[in-house]
Amino acid sequence: MGGVQVGEVTHFYTNISVAVIKLSGSIHLGDSVHFLSRTTDFRQEVKSLQIEHQSIEEAGAGQEVAMQVVRRVRRRDKVYKLSGDG
Repeated sequence: MGGVQVGEVTHFYTNISVAVIKLSGSIHLGDSVHFLSRTTDFRQEVKSLQIEHQSIEEAGAGQEVAMQVVRRVRRRDKVYKLSGDG
């Protein structure tokens, strides 16, 4: 897979399909990420990131970001950043 854990889901807003992620690494717009747990397993591109309702292009360890997701995620789901070169 070539992925490195960069965070963990702390909250999911069902009505707007947005995950709140506590970061342990950096994440940028355009990165490919993998959401993984016992019940969750999908990949997607990072197309939106926000902190306190302000759009950002990147965030780092220790920050909490909101991100639009294509499927349901759950609290404690792990978030991995996938390497582009495999």
